[in-house]
Amino acid sequence: MTSDDKWASNGAGPPGGAARGAEHAPARAGDSPDATDASEAADGGEAARSKAAADTALLEAFGGVRGMVDTTVPGLVFVLIYTIKRDIHVAAIAALALTVLLAVARLARKETLKHAFSGVFGVAFGAVFAMMSGDAKNFYLPGMLYTLGLAVAYVLSAIFRFPLIGVLLGPILKENLSWRTRNPGRLRAYTKATWAWGLILLGKSAILFALYWWGDATQLGWVKVALGIPPFLLCVYLTWIFLAKAPPPIDVIAEMEAEEAERERAEREREAERAVTDAVAESVARQSTDAVLERLATDPDRARRDGSAR
Repeated sequence: MTSDDKWASNGAGPPGGAARGAEHAPARAGDSPDATDASEAADGGEAARSKAAADTALLEAFGGVRGMVDTTVPGLVFVLIYTIKRDIHVAAIAALALTVLLAVARLARKETLKHAFSGVFGVAFGAVFAMMSGDAKNFYLPGMLYTLGLAVAYVLSAIFRFPLIGVLLGPILKENLSWRTRNPGRLRAYTKATWAWGLILLGKSAILFALYWWGDATQLGWVKVALGIPPFLLCVYLTWIFLAKAPPPIDVIAEMEAEEAERERAEREREAERAVTDAVAESVARQSTDAVLERLATDPDRARRDGSAR
């Protein structure tokens, strides 16, 4: 997903931006204008790359373009063949075969199979239900139930202030669950986005279940195909808008790496201090030994008398 809108730097950084609190260092006295311009250009390039990565991560988190194809095309094939042939078995087998081919294509390209497998199972269950019941509408029932369950989960998570969108995007944007306790602005944004997903999916479910009970299989199929991609894109766009207006994420991964580097630096300093202490102690001991040996060599009788006196 791309956009020409710019992320505002004051509390509206890109979802995958740097940790909150990172700001441009002020120019010091003596810095040349060219050096300052070069630094600002580098920062701008980094921000642009971060924005592009965040946009890509946001879309890919929900399946991306390939995910939309994998979930939409089999249903289109089913309703198209059923409309022409009026044969549930042929339509179901064709849709299932296409889904398997899409999964194999992902496997050949070494892409993630998460969305492909979900599509295979969904189409397989739908095909079995439709063929066993003899009702073509049942081909769509598993997917409709999944959508309804997901909508309810989104709504409940928003009500209990543990929004699922934040749970899904947190690890991708390197903030994990820091938004729950350390970044209230992002908690509000994730809650709004989760409400958007829940309500839009509930609306989609209401339309589809109405057609399931009172419409025919052809009407249900074409409407389901039509409602496949647009609601998804609307949800992703609203999520993007809400996060664009929220504070940037706290990069807890970078924080952990910095803490680990600090611990390693402190350990190296302690080791260096121990080495210096050991070296000093060894030097003092060596000097004491040399002094005793020198006394023994220059005045052995006095050394024996000193030893007897002790």
